Amino acid sequence: MIIDVHGHYTTSPPGLQVYRGAQVTQLNDPRKGKVNISDDEIRDSLENGQLKFQRERGTDLALFSPTAAGMGHHFGGPRISQYWSETCNELIQRVCALYPSNFIGVCMLPQSPGVPPANCIAELERCVAEFGFVGCNLNPDPSGGYWSDPPLTDPWWFPLYEKMVELDVPAMVHVAASCNPNFHHTGAHYLNGDTTAFMQFLSSKLFERFPTLRFVIPHGGGAIPFHWGRYRGIARDQGWRAPEELLRNVFFDTCVYWAPGVELLVKAVGPGNVLFGSEMIGAVRGIDPDSGRYFDDTKPYVDAISWLTDEDRQRIFADNALRVYPRLAARLRQEA
Repeated sequence: MIIDVHGHYTTSPPGLQVYRGAQVTQLNDPRKGKVNISDDEIRDSLENGQLKFQRERGTDLALFSPTAAGMGHHFGGPRISQYWSETCNELIQRVCALYPSNFIGVCMLPQSPGVPPANCIAELERCVAEFGFVGCNLNPDPSGGYWSDPPLTDPWWFPLYEKMVELDVPAMVHVAASCNPNFHHTGAHYLNGDTTAFMQFLSSKLFERFPTLRFVIPHGGGAIPFHWGRYRGIARDQGWRAPEELLRNVFFDTCVYWAPGVELLVKAVGPGNVLFGSEMIGAVRGIDPDSGRYFDDTKPYVDAISWLTDEDRQRIFADNALRVYPRLAARLRQEA
């Protein structure tokens, strides 16, 4: 089995944006309302999108969440964020109910700048307990590029972490779209968020307080693999624990769109800390003229690493995901 831990519903039917547009007119009197999307529209959006590519590329199962750029946590305040998150998560649940063998849910959280993350606990519990979701996406910067909230290692976040530990679910650290014109959202803000999160973890004692807390840093960890020596050196200079010690709690996906980058990632953090991911259909949608394949067809990059053993590839393609997402493992055992 090949498990893709990084999938977003980027092909959602137009009715979702119609719903979002209606929220713009309700900023002073927000109501949840209802999205107008049929099951046939959902099927069409996936059969011609993610399912088509799953079949062509030989992957089996995707952990599926609302579009990351569209989380829009900076928009409209906590009530708008709550209704938007609930609606998007409910749409993901419908996808998973229609295609239970292809998709398992991961939720977005109703974050808002300046609002304590404890506000997200109820939606996380609902998605795990009622929908069977196996993880969440956690935005370290709900302001959309201005970083106005405390770092991920601040006690501000601890109530949410306590609930994650209780539910035994990891979070993928994933920013949303950037409102700051200095930072292109997929080319800069995403990778800044990945790198910043790791640096925050490295400079803290977060995992001493939460030894079973788990995070997946997407997009290959941003700058982390390329600058692994820098982080080792900074940690030694500052008297912090070595970055290798974070690897009990921090994992990375393969959403790196060229083979040398994926190989460097695996070399830096080891095959035990890399989870297969593609982010398709996502940040990069075109075909690489050098290979003739889509940039986000990431499986061949792993296959091309000559020094990996079959056991290593099995870990990257499936076993690591089952270890990091134990609710996923339990669900697949039940269905076996």
